[in-house]
Amino acid sequence: MIRLILLALLATFVQNVAIEQKLDTPQARVYVATLTPHAPVVSKAGHATNRVLIYMDDGAMKMIEGSATSTNTFKRGDVRWRAASGPYTAENATDRPIRILEIDLKGTPSGPLPATALDPVKVDPQHYKVEFENEYVRVLRVTFGPGDKGAQHEHILNRVVFYLNDQPNAKADDVRLSGAATHAEANESSQTAYRIAVEIK
Repeated sequence: MIRLILLALLATFVQNVAIEQKLDTPQARVYVATLTPHAPVVSKAGHATNRVLIYMDDGAMKMIEGSATSTNTFKRGDVRWRAASGPYTAENATDRPIRILEIDLKGTPSGPLPATALDPVKVDPQHYKVEFENEYVRVLRVTFGPGDKGAQHEHILNRVVFYLNDQPNAKADDVRLSGAATHAEANESSQTAYRIAVEIK
């Protein structure tokens, strides 16, 4: 009987949210969560890790945490921080599935962002803008117009890069891990390239 109940609960959970792992590194586990419309996902234990959420679709999410209920709307490409939390219920409030790229941080931050004279935000602010920053991550929104070329810059931290549209050497929704590098970037295509880089401290 207990086994049947557990199987039924698992089936409900699987129907309500599908998990597709993208990356698993010492610093973070990265996956896409696809939520079924109007199907509550109950997390009785809460979420033990801090995480960055990148919304892959337009949508709205109803959240119940304790006695508080809220509905958050978002657009594709919106990025939000969600700290570790207690029990909650999340529900896709739209009439279609929605996908969220979740970057679960495994450890504590190593300290402030290392200093470099070639920080992309400083040397190339036209293409690299800070979406938000805290003690755990710095999130950059990267935009290169058709034919744009960027300045030489340096990345010190590992970063998870999400591609919002097709661009040279990447497809929309690609997720990649990049490490330390000094380089200049260019967009050789005829359309604007959009991506998000989550630097892990």
